[in-house]
Amino acid sequence: MKILVSNDDGYQSAGINALADALASIAEVIVVAPDRNRSAASNSLTLNDPLRVSKVAENRFCVNGTPSDCVHLALTGLLEEEPDLVVSGINHGANLGDDVIYSGTVAAAMEGRFLGLPTIAVSLVGQNLQHFATAGRVATELVQRLARDSLPSDFILNVNVPNRPYEELTGIVSARLGFRHKSEPVVPSLDPHGRRIYWVGPAGPGQDAGPGTDFHALEQGAVAVTPLKVDLTRHEALQQLSEWLTSD
Repeated sequence: MKILVSNDDGYQSAGINALADALASIAEVIVVAPDRNRSAASNSLTLNDPLRVSKVAENRFCVNGTPSDCVHLALTGLLEEEPDLVVSGINHGANLGDDVIYSGTVAAAMEGRFLGLPTIAVSLVGQNLQHFATAGRVATELVQRLARDSLPSDFILNVNVPNRPYEELTGIVSARLGFRHKSEPVVPSLDPHGRRIYWVGPAGPGQDAGPGTDFHALEQGAVAVTPLKVDLTRHEALQQLSEWLTSD
């Protein structure tokens, strides 16, 4: 088995190195990741500037682009052989609920799905992140399960792992995306020249976070596995919209 690994925290992050090391126990791993932190890059591709690739070690490359750039480049020209799947992470922090709209970690997995491969996005959730080995072990187990029993081709697995030792996990559960409260306000400040600047505020706490959601699973100490899809169409509203468009 051959696995492409990417992320949004950069090729030197503790998370991606823990993930690559864990997956190397069951497969050949190729890392193609951003040359710096590109968190919240979402699904952006670099179209107006060239992408540059640096080989930093055997089967490890960094790219001066976004997470989506990295996966797109790897699968459409950089790699001589196509991998069997794409695993993105381990992200330094949660990708719960509406986080997935902004997440570069999830975007890397989505890009792999766009290009025809099964994909997994993995994040470690909590304060003072230490237990990357836990998330790496969970990712490895999910890859092995996929190898034994594949899922529908349009699945993207979004995996959030509590920041605790593996033995203290309370399970691995299927969960839907929850929803956060409105983000905290921007934080105003001044640059060294006295000009007004703003820092984007932190994400809001969980609002729709009850049983069945990814937020609730993490609160219970369990790994939350959420199946995502790329189709954003609100299918149940098509008839209502059609009637609205044709009404007098």
